[in-house]
Amino acid sequence: MFSWTRLTERQIRKAEAEGKLSGLAGEGKPLPDRPGDAMIDPGDAVGFRMMAEAGALPEELKLKAQLDAVRASWQAAEDPAEKMRLMAQLADVQMRYEIARDARKKFLR
Repeated sequence: MFSWTRLTERQIRKAEAEGKLSGLAGEGKPLPDRPGDAMIDPGDAVGFRMMAEAGALPEELKLKAQLDAVRASWQAAEDPAEKMRLMAQLADVQMRYEIARDARKKFLR
């Protein structure tokens, strides 16, 4: 039976033996703290990170950042009318985020 784990390990060991994994940026340093990654599948996080480094962010991540910003504004707001307006905006952005996330999951199935 074919094993992706075995194939991956073999490729990593081969790259190590050829010295391709030496001298990389950030070598020996801990990975950066990415609090948003806790809610994203690790495989998706790798793909998102590669796209971000290439300058192409998926709509889902743009909406996640917008959602975090609106949520922070809502928490900081003191005026009841402003809180209601931000709550409506929060619901709208949350809905669009969920739609984008579901579309990605459906596409990957």
